[in-house]
Amino acid sequence: MSHHRSLDLDPYTSPRAFYGSELRREREAAGYSQGQLGERAFCSGSYIGQFEAATRRPQPDLSQLFDGIFGTGEHFQRLCRLARKSKHASYFADAAELEKQAKTICEYAPMLVPGLLQTEAYARVLVSAAQRFEPEVIVEELVRTRLRRQTVLTGPTAPVLWAVLHEAVLRVRAASASVMAEQLVGIAETVRNNRRVMVQVLPFDAGADAFLNSTTISMTFVDGPPVAYTESAYTGQLIEETPLVAQYQRAYDLTKAASLSPEASLSLIESVAKDYANQ
Repeated sequence: MSHHRSLDLDPYTSPRAFYGSELRREREAAGYSQGQLGERAFCSGSYIGQFEAATRRPQPDLSQLFDGIFGTGEHFQRLCRLARKSKHASYFADAAELEKQAKTICEYAPMLVPGLLQTEAYARVLVSAAQRFEPEVIVEELVRTRLRRQTVLTGPTAPVLWAVLHEAVLRVRAASASVMAEQLVGIAETVRNNRRVMVQVLPFDAGADAFLNSTTISMTFVDGPPVAYTESAYTGQLIEETPLVAQYQRAYDLTKAASLSPEASLSLIESVAKDYANQ
């Protein structure tokens, strides 16, 4: 990210914009370039630029480092807590932000349809089950938030989405037969209508060729290093360490290689959808 984008930023539009303007103010007062501050905070200058331009959510560990570098007590740590409030589950919030900027999104789904491909009815069943003791209004807000994420797949800067679904995603009755039929037809239609969406199915008989065993998302960006994200029930982890991200990318490549071709995958998805529709 360049300097000039952050110069035009109104610091009062959001807590994240305020964080970015405060970071730039302290950095310039200390006489550091973005690159020089990056060296002291063990990250790149362009990463600093992304915080200043408010395109990346502030990180707690880096905020602590900034406070140490500038001698600002807990100023950046407090601003960070404010800027990290999100409608998404806290563990997914960083990944949700990065999704909007990604050039490519590669996702492996072991048992449930990925959020970016879910129908409203399917999403409601999952959210309702996960938030069993929450009031209906909370469930509906979470469903709306999940469906809003899907707007990332349309528009001029839409990423390429490559999803590998384990065959269990198609066969496990996560919802009623009619909801499952609608969901699988929805995936097939998305693949047919959006040239930037690719879906493969990893069949049961692929065995241990693919060793990803939890929801895994890898993302790449035009400027900025790739990241990986893994998730299981009620928890998730954003992974930014380069060697580990590369390991996830290799595992994903192996998973794709062990999967059915996109054409065969589409046929299987449509065939299972018919089975559900006939029940």
